[in-house]
Amino acid sequence: MSVIEPSSNSPSDVREYDLLRTSKVDLVSSMLLSLVLMIGLAVAMMGAIYFLHNYKWGPEKIVLEPERIAGRGDHAAGFARDLEPPGAEEVEEISEPSLEQTLEAVTETLSSVLASLDSLDTSALAASPGTGQGDSRPPGPLGEGDDIVPRYERWELKFLARSQQQYASQLDFYKIELGAIGGGVSTVDYVANFTGAAKKRSGAGDAEKRLYFMWRQEGPLLQYDRQLLQKGGVQTGRRMVLKFIPDPLQEDLAQREMLYAREKKGKNVKVKEIAKTVFESRAKGSGGYEWVVIDQRYRAVAGGK
Repeated sequence: MSVIEPSSNSPSDVREYDLLRTSKVDLVSSMLLSLVLMIGLAVAMMGAIYFLHNYKWGPEKIVLEPERIAGRGDHAAGFARDLEPPGAEEVEEISEPSLEQTLEAVTETLSSVLASLDSLDTSALAASPGTGQGDSRPPGPLGEGDDIVPRYERWELKFLARSQQQYASQLDFYKIELGAIGGGVSTVDYVANFTGAAKKRSGAGDAEKRLYFMWRQEGPLLQYDRQLLQKGGVQTGRRMVLKFIPDPLQEDLAQREMLYAREKKGKNVKVKEIAKTVFESRAKGSGGYEWVVIDQRYRAVAGGK
């Protein structure tokens, strides 16, 4: 009698195996999902690279304290401060003193003059035959202010240029205008846009409120300024050449000055402690130019910070 052994591949086993086996649909969907994830990751990386390359990481923005510059206006230079004349409401009715009152006043004055001498904040060489003390405030518009070196004396701008074209491109990038004054001409003659069609204009000197600089000595850049002005139709013979700084550039220079001062002297540094700041115009790798502080000198301030 023969015995038939059961087969190992029973129908139930075959069905379980088919259920556990990965189907072709699952393989294709997994591959598609992996491909989508890889593409998404690549797009995210490219976006991050683009953002980091094009985003401009600006410097810390500092709230600048207003610079109130003291000036004596049209007052005479001096070593103290002449008293202001009294107003009408301060003047009392003057009456003629009697002879006895006059002699008594003169006697008291003579007896005390040798015992009390007023000391002025000046040197002996500052004495003058007149009775006025002048005005100890520095040159500038009339007004009270702090003991601050003004920007036109405190700042020095240096340009690195090997040719007139390179120098002109820097002037245009910073939107600096050149001007000529004096020489028998009552107006200020301006020229701008030096790398293209030069733009010339004229204006009254008393209407100009921008910060400006002038050359203190002869040099190649001064010759470039004169040549650029002449190309714009402005004569420079016997005239002073000026650089007019636009307000946005002035604000940028002030920010860079204080950032540099904070790195050197700490966050509590004040602008009145700065005696000199030297800027240098440098080309940027991404194109254009920027000002960099290359030197800064400080001074002692009376009364502390």
